[in-house]
Amino acid sequence: MPSPLKLAIAQINPHLGQIESNLVLIRAARAEAARLGADLVVTPEFSIAGYPPEDLVRKRAFVIACTAAIEALAADTADGGPGLIVGGPWQEGDRIYNAAFVLDAGGITARRAKHELPNYGVFDDKRVFDAGPAPGPVVFRGHRIGLMICEDWWFPAVCETLAESGAEMLLSINGSPWEDSKQANRVDLAVARVVETGLAFAFVGQVGGQDELVFDGSSFVLNPDRSLALMMPHFEQAITLTEWHNDGERLVCAPQPLPPEVDRLELIYRCLMLGLRDYVNKNRFPGIILGLSGGIDSAISAAIAVDALGAARVRSFMLPSPYTSQDSLDDAAACARLLGISCDSIAITPAMHAFEQALAPIFEGRPADITEENIQSRTRGLLLMAISNKLGHMVLTTGNKSEMSVGYATLYGDMCGGYSVLKDVYKTLVFELCHWRNAQHPQGGLGPLGAVMPMRVITKPPSAELKPNQTDQDSLPPYDELDAILAGLIEGEVSVDALVEKGHDRRTVLRVWQMLDRAEYKRRQAPPGVKITPRAFGRDRRYPITNGYTALIS
Repeated sequence: MPSPLKLAIAQINPHLGQIESNLVLIRAARAEAARLGADLVVTPEFSIAGYPPEDLVRKRAFVIACTAAIEALAADTADGGPGLIVGGPWQEGDRIYNAAFVLDAGGITARRAKHELPNYGVFDDKRVFDAGPAPGPVVFRGHRIGLMICEDWWFPAVCETLAESGAEMLLSINGSPWEDSKQANRVDLAVARVVETGLAFAFVGQVGGQDELVFDGSSFVLNPDRSLALMMPHFEQAITLTEWHNDGERLVCAPQPLPPEVDRLELIYRCLMLGLRDYVNKNRFPGIILGLSGGIDSAISAAIAVDALGAARVRSFMLPSPYTSQDSLDDAAACARLLGISCDSIAITPAMHAFEQALAPIFEGRPADITEENIQSRTRGLLLMAISNKLGHMVLTTGNKSEMSVGYATLYGDMCGGYSVLKDVYKTLVFELCHWRNAQHPQGGLGPLGAVMPMRVITKPPSAELKPNQTDQDSLPPYDELDAILAGLIEGEVSVDALVEKGHDRRTVLRVWQMLDRAEYKRRQAPPGVKITPRAFGRDRRYPITNGYTALIS
């Protein structure tokens, strides 16, 4: 019988396309695992390149560079230290696979190609990869390991094939982006695979932000008795040594103390922090700027930015118009003071007058309407983009999912920017996050302890302040009602009738459906933003802009 297996799980944060830096990262993880006494180090899906690679894998030079890096790691293992499992592209002729490579004793001892290729939501593996055959176990120093890649274990067939082929445990390397409540779904599904096969299951997760996606790590191990033997940190890089012994036919993991459960709101907040931090850092921005209006969305966006990047890398601007209230001026200044960031004021009134004068001959005889309101928003966008160009800092957009859903946003105005941290956050959740952050400090947050915004920011009626006495509810249903309808239409794809049966007014549902449908052209031009739901705008939810479908009852 082989000796016990000491397996180090390395949930790391690769930088997509930065192959050399990923090589350094994996070598550092292997060195740390060697110090801990590991026999084998496991890294996430496509770890040599970062995941998802999208059309990068169509570039032959990219695949060649990844292959060279994997061969270099294989050569490292000639030193007698731990073996490695890394993910990357495997090309054979015209076929390119999403593969896992087993490296030991100075060479590549086994390869396994991803069999189940996801082609839904944010995933398009079928577009760029070929499917591999159903895998058999890999042998590492006498142990038969059922090695899989992410989607392979979401269906019973691959796990059953591995068990029938003599695997002693199941091991999956993953590029699995975080969504609200997804970790519970992962564990529940893993329990099903354990029950079906009678084998322990290890999930190895990637960490980090990649455009809209945020990977949480959250690696875990389930033993054959379905007990949770390991749970690794959320949204943090970590290397943990696990020890496995053979009970006769299968491997069993020695249990480790489990961390306390993390509050849902903290998980969401930390996801937003990591998504923003990695987008800014991996794209080499020195920092961010944002408009601080005295409203709730800009206040929580600023707080997330400071927690993610530190106050020194965040700069805010108040851009008042004649309709900006003194409360808003005071609240913006208070938010900046609590967060320890600067807040410069640039009045937009002179620019408004200049636009009015320039357009007067064209607009003569026509009453003021939403056009003049949008000019205010676009003036603010122009000023923020000018500051961004001059200073090099990225503009952080502050709109939320509720507004983006119904088009309550101005193209080239408040939608200006490089990234939107609230893009997938409904307004009602914005309120919850504000209350949570005023009472709690997120793990890893660089911002101050204590409250980060005055309570009045949370309690006053939301307003764009583009005309006298304006509130959001002049144009929209109350946010608790609006968000419930939107969740049904977007996340659930339910019919109008079904929403009416749940107690919503039919006319309100129809109006929201129409606003949602008509705003698609705006969303196509919105900046990327953190995904936290299963149906984020963009790659998750794809609707045509030119769309004549009007059968509202289905």
